[in-house]
Amino acid sequence: MHGGSSGFVDVGFARLDTDRPTRTGEPEVVYGAGKTVAEAVRIVAELRAAHPDRPALVTRADALLQAALVTEYGPAATVEEQARVVAVGPLPTPVGTVCVVCAGTADGPVAAEAAFTSSVFGAGVQRITDVGVAGIHRLLAVRDTLATADCLVVVAGMDGALPSAIGGLVGVPLVAVPTSVGYGASFGGLAALLTMLNSCAPGVVVCNIDNGFGAGLFAARVARRAARQPGGPAL
Repeated sequence: MHGGSSGFVDVGFARLDTDRPTRTGEPEVVYGAGKTVAEAVRIVAELRAAHPDRPALVTRADALLQAALVTEYGPAATVEEQARVVAVGPLPTPVGTVCVVCAGTADGPVAAEAAFTSSVFGAGVQRITDVGVAGIHRLLAVRDTLATADCLVVVAGMDGALPSAIGGLVGVPLVAVPTSVGYGASFGGLAALLTMLNSCAPGVVVCNIDNGFGAGLFAARVARRAARQPGGPAL
């Protein structure tokens, strides 16, 4: 094993970036897919040793990996089964507010990944579910809640129209996440991705298909920054 002042730890099959919090504010995250259970558990152990004050986050963790982490860490492992994510270690005190909105219940796993990621990285989280544009009155009913958030994560499949609708209702920073939910011509989320990229509402930025993790991390950074600046202009 190599580490120390190098800023990484070499465990043979991986080189863990233990210096990342000093550069970006957040520790490295474990992408569970493609790793054996033993490899993922070892990486989590190294990250916990390097950053005992930060939770280690494992995304795309299948049932076997989830069970192994619970066996290894007991109540210190928090599992979000719908999102297939696990956090090992205590979650930080929440700062600021991220509101995660999803168009339909089928988009729930991606929305759950975004919400859990935001909480692991220090933001308070609200969830709004099933307010897709097919029933626009449901969205209008929660406009006040949307307007009070520091950052919005808007998750939608099918035609991907929800971020544009929300972007026209409030001036809150908004990151859109297309999902692979939909029938044949949705092309596994490509149709929703293109809709979001072509949004006519200003201020909409877009993550990759099904990338709830990326959106959740971005939103947590926005919320934390916003909370450090009291008295700023209301949106």
